[in-house]
Amino acid sequence: MTINSDYARPVRLPRRSRQGVVMGMDPWQLTFLAIAALVLLLFVNRFGPLGLLYGAPLYLGFGVTALTSLRGVSTPRMAALWMMKKLRSRTGATTHTFRPERPELAGTLNLPGIRASLQLWDVNGLAAVYNPHDRSVSVVAELEVQGFLMHDLPERFDLAEQFDRVLGPFTQRPGMKRVTLQERTLPTTIRAARDHYDTVRRVRNIAADSPVARNYQEVMDQSERFEVAHRNYVILTLDLVALGSQLKALGGGKDAILALAQIESGNLADALTAAKITVRRWLTVRDVAALGRLAFDPEFAPIVQNRPDQLAGVDPVAIGPMFLDEPKGRNGIVVTDSGVHTTMWVHEWPRSDSPVGFLSPVVFARHPNTGEAITHILSIVLTPVPVSKALKRIRDEKKVWRGNESLRAKRGADGSAADAADWRALEQQEQEIANGHGEFQYGAYLTITASDEERLDQAVAGMRNALSRAGMEAQILYCQQAEALMVNAIPVGLGIK
Repeated sequence: MTINSDYARPVRLPRRSRQGVVMGMDPWQLTFLAIAALVLLLFVNRFGPLGLLYGAPLYLGFGVTALTSLRGVSTPRMAALWMMKKLRSRTGATTHTFRPERPELAGTLNLPGIRASLQLWDVNGLAAVYNPHDRSVSVVAELEVQGFLMHDLPERFDLAEQFDRVLGPFTQRPGMKRVTLQERTLPTTIRAARDHYDTVRRVRNIAADSPVARNYQEVMDQSERFEVAHRNYVILTLDLVALGSQLKALGGGKDAILALAQIESGNLADALTAAKITVRRWLTVRDVAALGRLAFDPEFAPIVQNRPDQLAGVDPVAIGPMFLDEPKGRNGIVVTDSGVHTTMWVHEWPRSDSPVGFLSPVVFARHPNTGEAITHILSIVLTPVPVSKALKRIRDEKKVWRGNESLRAKRGADGSAADAADWRALEQQEQEIANGHGEFQYGAYLTITASDEERLDQAVAGMRNALSRAGMEAQILYCQQAEALMVNAIPVGLGIK
């Protein structure tokens, strides 16, 4: 069988630049180099040539620190993160315990830090999540994308192309703050199968203690632990500051924000429908609270999933963790009610051409020892970039590239293949924007959850294997795990800067 070359066209993701500010160094490294130079200058001016010896421990310390890295992050930045965690630990900010009888401010949620001020508003059964800190409101839709990998290659390509047409116009519209694509995999129940079996057993008058009934019951019990649910969401976040004139036209205040959220959710639903993507449902306030509750307390999942439709979801008062702690000496995990979590940032995407659906190994990742599905949340946060800003960003990065190339030439050093790839990526991005494609700044975060640290280590190993099969690489966000967990657990379309 032959496949049309257009349908077989692979996915090409833009390369992330490694040029840095100067010679691949970030602002933290440049700051430490500047401090080292200042220390050297002061000691030489004060003590003369002997100042080179007296000040060596200081300026060499800052200089070496600036030129090294830890766990894929520059040492100065990692040191700053470590010191911030130590400070938060001393002040008790790394532990959050919910006390139900303690008085709480009206309108606040059971969430640690500034996210307690998030507000959940209901507008005709649709949840609008209002964030007063950046003046934004978000709506969440659950998508129907069953059997994507079971489609033929032309159908997969068509779905991907249609979805691209949904995302593209967001770069042309003011007020689109972020679009977040989220996939959640968590254990679920086989309640539907059990209910069907009970119905058949009653209709056919099969005795519950018969060999057939016992055998079927045993099969269901054994298969329960392998049952997982894959849920896909799209979160649209609106910038209320940029949409101020539209809010004023709607009357201003909370009512205007709710009306705007309902209008934009309708526009998104129409665009998705035109792209042959079905919106299974718009999340209600209780649904949004349930997503947070299940992320913090995964053992609570069967209780929520087995509730009847009229009691579906979770009351917003229970959206957050009863207990959250970043353990002392463990900078790569965070502990909540019944889960231990590690959140990673995806910093490497496929360098080679990849097929549509290349994320499937991550979605269906398994524990290497038990074969069970890995509980995880994968979020891709897309920030639309206007065409003028995108072109300016490319021009600035080209100037940095040329500057680095000039410095390398003065040192007599040849450019590497990675440097050449950075230039080609900039040229390709500029050409795509000129052809009418939009640009998004993107970041991807992957939260892995297990019942204890031992199983978490196994899950992380299994997920790293899945990432490598997908041509991706991720690094643990050390010393900022609580904040990173909030990015994925609460569907507000946030990222980490």
